[in-house]
Amino acid sequence: MRAGLKTIILLSFVLAIGFLLVILSCALFGNWLPLLVAATFVFAPLPNALCARCGGADDFSTDYSSGPVDFGHFVTAATVITGLALPLVLMHSEIIHPAACYMSIGGGALVYGTIITYSHFFSRSDEY
Repeated sequence: MRAGLKTIILLSFVLAIGFLLVILSCALFGNWLPLLVAATFVFAPLPNALCARCGGADDFSTDYSSGPVDFGHFVTAATVITGLALPLVLMHSEIIHPAACYMSIGGGALVYGTIITYSHFFSRSDEY
């Protein structure tokens, strides 16, 4: 699928809404701890991007199995789960307001989804 200017504009709009939700969840309730969720979701795709360079299909099988790639998937999954669970733990311990929890989870999910969608549309793959 070909990505163009409309895709970039839509992705930037969704990213702005995600950051707006996270910042509003902090500012409206006077507690800046939900901002950690945005940082968690921004850094979540990095292990996949770094570890994807280390592995690939070998000469003997077409299956894609590599230790570094699997480790990158594991660290990314752990980071995403941390980003989802951190506001819930803070809400359960009554450090942040429940509305701030839901706003930060929604905003973080939008930020992470935007990053993954951008990397999907604009990745350089050598397909023949």
